[in-house]
Amino acid sequence: MANTEQRKVVGEVVNGNSTGDKQGQMLMNGMMKKGVLVICSLILVACPSKRIETPATGKPSYVKSQWHGLPDWQSVKLDSSLKALRAECVSLQKKEVWQQVCAEAGLLDTTNNAGLRSFFERHFTPWQLRNGDGSDQGLITGYYEPLLYGSRKKTGRYRFPVYGEPDDLLVIDLSKLYPQLKGMRLRGRIEGKRVVPYYDRADIDGKHAPEGKEILWVDDEISLFFLQVQGSGRVQLRDGSVVKLGYANQNGYPYASIGKKLVEMGELTIDQASLQSIRQWGIDHPGRLKELLYTNPSYVFFREMPDSQTSAVGAMGIPLTPGYSMAVDRRTIPLGMPVFLSTTWPNTDKPLNRLMLAQDTGGAIKGTIRGDFFWGFGDEAGRQAGSMKQKGRMWVLFPNGIQPSITMGSH
Repeated sequence: MANTEQRKVVGEVVNGNSTGDKQGQMLMNGMMKKGVLVICSLILVACPSKRIETPATGKPSYVKSQWHGLPDWQSVKLDSSLKALRAECVSLQKKEVWQQVCAEAGLLDTTNNAGLRSFFERHFTPWQLRNGDGSDQGLITGYYEPLLYGSRKKTGRYRFPVYGEPDDLLVIDLSKLYPQLKGMRLRGRIEGKRVVPYYDRADIDGKHAPEGKEILWVDDEISLFFLQVQGSGRVQLRDGSVVKLGYANQNGYPYASIGKKLVEMGELTIDQASLQSIRQWGIDHPGRLKELLYTNPSYVFFREMPDSQTSAVGAMGIPLTPGYSMAVDRRTIPLGMPVFLSTTWPNTDKPLNRLMLAQDTGGAIKGTIRGDFFWGFGDEAGRQAGSMKQKGRMWVLFPNGIQPSITMGSH
């Protein structure tokens, strides 16, 4: 959008799955056997990014809608939307409500747009999301897969480590102890007989580095930081081969935007803040770069993905479809749901109306009408994602027979 207040301050989002792995669960079980008590004060310190934000003016809601109320519904192209739906049907088709949908989706002619539109109209009902104050707009940002350059061994050029998940990182599902905290997880470590917050970015970069967990070494500290912001990416090695990296875990701290920090410091204006300008600031101020990066205590760990993986993998465990997959707040939108998004192209007022699939989550993707648009891989995707901070509306397409838990009428 032209309005500078609506432009994205790069780095406001962290993407990736917050689900713990088997190792974290085993550590948690062992901790419980030792009788360690997880106290509320620790929960407040280690999980601030997971606090539930409830609008003071009322509860968020779904409003039953008509198809003609979706902007450009009669003309929007649906072939790539169907492709994204087919990808997730590998897991969704195990659920009874999705069986007929997925079976028919696999038989459709993708060149027949009218037929695809009819398919969605027969099997789904659109419900528009509303904020607690009754408004229907929220924030839409973007993310992508960056390309870095690295080596399997540390050298003078390749000296910045990409870490895998540390062995001492605990992931505790709080709902096991407190059902009212469903969906909330605590990350920490054991210190003596206590569970304490895990190390922050400065600690991990310093004396508490997880030695032996280096997957790769890259040549650019700023690019490594943005790799963590995006949650996945690719690293080209010296022999020309490419290693694909996916999100493994996170240290439990909330993300703090370095773009916003630079604006607060008076180093950039909101209008200037972009991925490219933040990178240039780091190049121009190498002696102050670490100080800036340490203002964000969050740290993301990675895992090496199979060579056959064609795209970044989202929270559903399936490859994302560039331009048609998005990250959402799963407290509001169940993963796997088609979401009709009405927004604008980055930094313009040109309409961008598209049927997306909710296939990912993100550490900063919190709120009723809140989405992170996956642009894909490469420089152009990075330019689009880095400048996307648009207003948008959302309609969630629920399979017939399923209704959202909160409704407030219809139109």
